[in-house]
Amino acid sequence: MKKRKLYISLLLAASLLTTTGCNDFLDRNLQGSLTQEEITTPEYVDNLVIAAYAYMVTGQDMNAPFSLWPYGNVRSDDAYKGGLNSEDGSHFHFLEIGKGITTDNWAFDDIWYRFYCGVSRANAALSSLNSIDEANYPLKQARIGEMRFLRGHYLFMLKEMFKNIVIVDETIPTEQYTKISNVQYTSDEQWQKIADDFKFAFQNLPDTWIQDGQTIKGRPTRAAASAYLAKTMLYKAYRQNEKNEVTEINEDDLKAVLAYTDDAIMKAGGFSLEQDYSMNFLPQYENGRESIWAVQYSENDGTKYGNLNFGDQLTAPQGIGCCDFHKPSQNLVNAFKTSVDGFPLVGSYDTENYNSATDPVDPRLFHTVAIPGFPYKYNEKYTFDESWSRNKTFYGTYASLKENVDKDCTCLKKVGVFYANSLNHIVLRYADVLLMRAEALIELHRYQEALPLINEVRNRAAKSTVLIFDYNARFKVSPYASFTSEEMAREALQWERRLEFAMEGSRFFDLVRWGIADRVINNYYRTETARRSYYGEAVFTKNKNEYLPIPQKQINYSGNLYKQNYGW
Repeated sequence: MKKRKLYISLLLAASLLTTTGCNDFLDRNLQGSLTQEEITTPEYVDNLVIAAYAYMVTGQDMNAPFSLWPYGNVRSDDAYKGGLNSEDGSHFHFLEIGKGITTDNWAFDDIWYRFYCGVSRANAALSSLNSIDEANYPLKQARIGEMRFLRGHYLFMLKEMFKNIVIVDETIPTEQYTKISNVQYTSDEQWQKIADDFKFAFQNLPDTWIQDGQTIKGRPTRAAASAYLAKTMLYKAYRQNEKNEVTEINEDDLKAVLAYTDDAIMKAGGFSLEQDYSMNFLPQYENGRESIWAVQYSENDGTKYGNLNFGDQLTAPQGIGCCDFHKPSQNLVNAFKTSVDGFPLVGSYDTENYNSATDPVDPRLFHTVAIPGFPYKYNEKYTFDESWSRNKTFYGTYASLKENVDKDCTCLKKVGVFYANSLNHIVLRYADVLLMRAEALIELHRYQEALPLINEVRNRAAKSTVLIFDYNARFKVSPYASFTSEEMAREALQWERRLEFAMEGSRFFDLVRWGIADRVINNYYRTETARRSYYGEAVFTKNKNEYLPIPQKQINYSGNLYKQNYGW
């Protein structure tokens, strides 16, 4: 039985805090008829903190998944939208083909709104925390660090999706929220504001949370803040002009990435790679040594279904129930093929489709993609086959594994016609820290120092066969002996990120950060058209499609104060 104290213990109290909800943009009517004394009691502040945490679970739905699978995977070369056909979830189909995207797409407005509700929850807690007497509330600075971490998390996701966003904090009166321009700060300044939140968290959070002699999981730690700060500085390093073109990779920002991925910070928090890659995506290994920070879901917690991951419930294959969205592309499957020596086939991987009987392959494929003929989620009772695909002619016969669970798991719950589960969603894991550090070293022209970091990830991949040893596949992954050039190192790093984080919601944002999205995705459209006919008219428009448009409804709410993104 899986329960999460962090979210459940004060869930009912948090649900009563309806005054921290949102209106058409943001609403934070915190005090109502409460006195200043009442809103600065430890009990009231605790409830606000729990409400901010709870929103990470309760604030999303299937059309606004906080895992960002439609935005980070379907927009890239990693995934097809899936579902019944192109009309089923057409708002995501337009992302898939790069056409038909409009400024009044309701899904964009919905996720903008939901993320700013999350910001508002964090700001609500911060308003009270700033006023409470630290003598009566010894955890004040740590709690402020937690709330600034959560605010930074929501702002980071908004920034990578929409670029020009509204930066608000707890000092700004509610009535001023729609009176602040989304270009009040430059893009670089916006990244710095987000980094400032994570830096404060880094300076004020503990290495571990201990309560009643037990380690508490789910709350961000110093290492989590350090990793997120490094991630923010890595994105900030790739300076872009108004047209979304990378104009500079800033050395000072890259050096900050190195500072905040220092292994001593991670080791103090007890973090390292899991022994087997699969352990990151199985409920029995949740909050393990690689999971630096994860959203905590729960079952059997007194709520109707449990606080499940309702954002990803569309991605279960038909063999589970519904609805077979988020389908791995053939291009992604082919990317896991290796040479007989165990190295990526960078230039030729997609000329022929992967054949498990003949092709050497990276074992991470079978932890990422459900393939016909093999056990589903390692359970030999259930062989994944083509009948589990809702429309195999349109979207192929693969399914996404990482966010899904074994059909027999008690963590899988039927919710109407849908199925959701309580598997945690990892936001930051140690492998990301290693590869962020490697990327910074490469761009600082210290590429040989990146070699052991990339090889650490590859060596773990090579050993990740415990649950798939009898699949009769030809597993082969080898470490690099050396990098003969900076370009070779960069290519290895970019390839490794694709394989390691496939279907985890980051691929598209990586391509935009590197400034290669138009080239990679348009090439993908050309080669994939023979497999999926709907790509025939697909196009990625450079200087436009790197970011979503600012929702027109939000521009209207601001009285046309918000500036639309370039190209829209």
